[in-house]
Amino acid sequence: MTDSDLRVPRWAEYTTFALSLVGLGLSIYLSYTHLHPGALVCSSSGVINCAKVTTSAESHVLGIPVAYLGVANYVVMTAINSPLAWRSPWRWLHVARFVLVVLAMGFVLWLVYAEVILIGNICEYCTLVHLTTFALLLVLTRVSPYQLGWASRAR
Repeated sequence: MTDSDLRVPRWAEYTTFALSLVGLGLSIYLSYTHLHPGALVCSSSGVINCAKVTTSAESHVLGIPVAYLGVANYVVMTAINSPLAWRSPWRWLHVARFVLVVLAMGFVLWLVYAEVILIGNICEYCTLVHLTTFALLLVLTRVSPYQLGWASRAR
């Protein structure tokens, strides 16, 4: 596989990088509000109740706040979705990008289940992170199979 085989359209490079930055910003905000709950700006009544979601038992996994896991995920995603990383000749990096977004989306599905079924409330900031992850999955599902040789390119 040559370097040109690993190239993807520029729109994919910039879109994934922008989405990663959005996800990172939202995750940092949620991490900050985990430490400073008074800084959380959202509805606290009805179905949309960020405070209830972000302080629930489900807001921790193995004792680690989910918001911190989001920051860790999006720090890595921002790095591997940077235009420089997209041009890397290292195949493992491109495989890791796709695997990470699939794993992240699996975790998002569990978090949505936790919000809707277990907690009974939705956090709008969490939902934005979930939508950002889903958008990343859509873009990467569009370009990664061709980049990695898992599908043939239309010529």
